[in-house]
Amino acid sequence: MYNSSTTGTSNITQYNNRVFVFEVVGLSQNTNSNLNYAIRSSGSTFITVPYNRMTQEMRRINRLGGQIVSIKPLSNGSSPEVSKSEAQQPTQNKKSKSMTQGKAKTKVPVNIYRPKDPFIGKCIDIYDLVDEGGVGICRHMTFDLSGGDLHYVEGQSIGIIPPGTDDKGNSHKLRLYSIASTRHGDNLDDKTVSLCVRKLEYKHPETGELVEGVCSTYLCNLKPGDDVAITGPVGKEMLLPDDEDANIIMIATGTGIAPFRAYLWRMFKEGDLNPDYNFKGKAWLFFGIPKTPNILYKEDLEAMAEKYPDNFRLDYAISREQQNSEGGKMYIQHRIAEHADKLWELMQNPKTHTYICGLKGMEDGIDEALGAAASKHDVDWIPFRKQMKKEHRWHVETY
Repeated sequence: MYNSSTTGTSNITQYNNRVFVFEVVGLSQNTNSNLNYAIRSSGSTFITVPYNRMTQEMRRINRLGGQIVSIKPLSNGSSPEVSKSEAQQPTQNKKSKSMTQGKAKTKVPVNIYRPKDPFIGKCIDIYDLVDEGGVGICRHMTFDLSGGDLHYVEGQSIGIIPPGTDDKGNSHKLRLYSIASTRHGDNLDDKTVSLCVRKLEYKHPETGELVEGVCSTYLCNLKPGDDVAITGPVGKEMLLPDDEDANIIMIATGTGIAPFRAYLWRMFKEGDLNPDYNFKGKAWLFFGIPKTPNILYKEDLEAMAEKYPDNFRLDYAISREQQNSEGGKMYIQHRIAEHADKLWELMQNPKTHTYICGLKGMEDGIDEALGAAASKHDVDWIPFRKQMKKEHRWHVETY
């Protein structure tokens, strides 16, 4: 069992401003303990502890009959401590475990096709995603990749070059779109890629004239058989971890659902197609939309949530239909605030990854909600979030 001497007197100075994660087992269900973190009846509990409270928390944990099995720093400059159970393993066993359980990292392709020499794919399917009564136009489209070498992994983007020229006579620049399909494609044959595209439409603030997005309008008007100039793939920010037991928190607005569709299809819909990937963690999707008809991929999402209740949770924030706790519109940050304590607890697990995709304006509200949860544990949220980013556990793609 760890005690107050675990950190070593020679390291005290460098730890003064640091935060640590205790992995604890065996805590009793003592409601009079006054501990400000959740206690589970079995399994591990992950507790975030500032350095200046380490001794106090160790004593409390010991008093409750708990055992600290590992202490891992959440700051720069030091690698995590080895857990007690691992430290007691014979050297031969450690080597065996590394050789048998280590998984090869996913190879990430980048810029196979560039703007000067794009791949010409063909639209083979396109359909509406917004039901009657919804707001705007959003369509799912699939492109045939046969005859080329364009391949990708979940979380990447491709570029689309719309035909024609701008008002200066120059060719249109490419636009990037998050890929909405798994590496195997919607047809599971490794020969397609899919996008989720909302048609950009707005009134000019001065003239009142309707303005339509060049590329989004082009894509939403495609018909099966049309050719499309594609570049990429690009992006490493939104990649899924290779760990099958990782926890995946997903926060999306609108077409920000695209990469999360790819994640969830890989986790729950491809089955035997992925013998090297059998998801065993927790996936939690928060999806912000204006109205119920705007819930993209609604039937598939809800079917997965029903079929895999132990592994997938789904929460909507429907701004024009639901109210937050103050009686205003329910936006994604309000839904995050409702579950901030549970999310904070989940984030203490070093295998938990958080992904945000969609409108840039939601980031401040999410920070505020999670910051309130962190403050209950005397932790400053912003440094904690930055540390998760350095550990490649905090992923943001907003626009």
